[in-house]
Amino acid sequence: MKCRNLMATVSLSLSLFALAAIGIAPLHAQNDPGPRSGPPAAGSFYSTLNPNEQNFFNQAQLRFQEIDSVSGGIPGENGVGLGPTFNGNSCAQCHAQPTIGGSSPGLSSPQNPIANPQVALAALDGATNAVPSFITADGPVREARFIKTSTGTLDGGVHGLYTIAGRSDAAGCTLAQPDFADALTANNVIFRIPTPLFGLGLVEATPDATLQANLAATASARAALKIKGVFNTSGNDGTITRFGWKAQNKSLLIFVGEAYNVEQGVSNENFPNERSAVAGCVFNASPEDASNILNQNPSSSNFGTTIGTTSEMASDIVNFAAFIRLSAPAAPAPSTPSTLNGATVFNTIGCNLCHSPALTTGASPFTGMSNVTYNPYSDFALHSMGTGLSDGIEQGAAGATQFRTAPLWGLGQRLFFLHDGRTTDLIQAIQSHSSSGSEAVGVIHKFNTLKASQVQDLLNFLRSL
Repeated sequence: MKCRNLMATVSLSLSLFALAAIGIAPLHAQNDPGPRSGPPAAGSFYSTLNPNEQNFFNQAQLRFQEIDSVSGGIPGENGVGLGPTFNGNSCAQCHAQPTIGGSSPGLSSPQNPIANPQVALAALDGATNAVPSFITADGPVREARFIKTSTGTLDGGVHGLYTIAGRSDAAGCTLAQPDFADALTANNVIFRIPTPLFGLGLVEATPDATLQANLAATASARAALKIKGVFNTSGNDGTITRFGWKAQNKSLLIFVGEAYNVEQGVSNENFPNERSAVAGCVFNASPEDASNILNQNPSSSNFGTTIGTTSEMASDIVNFAAFIRLSAPAAPAPSTPSTLNGATVFNTIGCNLCHSPALTTGASPFTGMSNVTYNPYSDFALHSMGTGLSDGIEQGAAGATQFRTAPLWGLGQRLFFLHDGRTTDLIQAIQSHSSSGSEAVGVIHKFNTLKASQVQDLLNFLRSL
C-alpha cells in the first residue's frame, strides 16, 4: 500500500514536471488575491509640482471629465462634438478604475463598483443603438477593430460601437451601427481596453537613449531566453514611439488627439477631419475642439477676453495631455516579506527582462520631474506574444503578434488584463503569455516550475504594485 502511494506521488510529480516542460501550467493551489481594497493609490498631481502647475493639473482634470453631446446643448453634457460614431462620451467614463485616469471600470471594483458605462450609453438621449454582445455590465470597456475590410485587405481601424442616430440632438442622422454580429462570426473583430494613464509624463520625459540603453543592458540575458525586443518608431523623425497598446503614438498630445477623434468622434487640431461624416450626421464645423481665441470660462474673472489661464485658453486635447503629463504614478502598497520574496522571483524567472523595474527621465520643464528614477515595470519595446495573443493588427512597425510591454505600475488595483480584457485573473494573464511564437515561453516555463509558495509570493508582489 505504501509502495502504491509512493508510486502515485512520483507519477504525479513527473506529470507536473512534464506539463511544465512543455509550457502547460501545473495546477497551482495559489490564487490571485484580486484588486486590493482601500483608497485609490493614484489620481493626483506629481508631488513636486509648483502651485501654478498644480492648478493647471486640477483644471485639466475637470476638462478630462467633461461629458460630450453632439452640439453641447444637453444639460450636463456641455462638451461639443460627439459622433457621428463613438465608444464613449467622456474620457473619464472609460479611464475610471481605480479613479479618474485609470483603466476600465467594472462591478468587481472595491473602490468604484459601477457597471460598464457603455451599456447605458447605447440609448442615452434617445439613441437607437443595440448593445453589442461583447459589451456587458460586468465586463470591460472595449473598442472594436476589424482585422480585414470587406474586400479582404488589412483594416485594423476602430469601428465605433454606437452612432448618434436617434439622439435628440442629432435629428435626421440615420447612420447604422457596424455589423458586429457578422464580424464576430467571421472572427474578424478584436478588442482593446483603455490603458492606465497615471505617471505617463515621466515616460514622455524619458530620452530615447535611455530606453535604448535599458534594452541593450539586458541583451545577453534576453538572448538566453530567446526574448527579442524592438522599438516602434515614428515614420517621420525615426524617434521612439511609446504610447498605446502597440506603442503606436509618439507623444501624449498625439495619443489624446487620436483618442478624442476615434473614441468620442470629436475632430480636433491634431485630427481635424470628422470620422464617418455622412450626410445628415454632421452638425458642427471642424475641428470641433480648438484653441480658444476668447476665454470661454464663465467663472473666470477674465471671461470673454483674450486673457486666461493656459487651461482656459487651450483646447480640450491640450488639457487632456496636461492632466496625464502632470499626474503622479500609482503608489505601490507597503512591502511585506511575501512581496519582497515575490520581487526576487519576478527577477529570477526573467519577468524583469521585459517589464523593466526602473527607468530615469531626462530634463523636464516641470518642477521636480527632471532626472527622476521611476518604476514603470516596462521597457516600452515591442515583443511578440505569439499566436495566442495575436490581434492581427499592424500599427507602425508593430506586427500582428507584437505588443508594447504593458507597464505594471498600478496593477494592484486593476480589474481586467491583457489588451482585450479577456481575464480578471493574474494567473490566466501570465499563462496567456505562452503560445507558439511568443518570446515569453522560456519565462513561463520557469514560472511553471516554481514552488507553490513562490507563485503566491509573485502574485502578492504584482498586486502590491
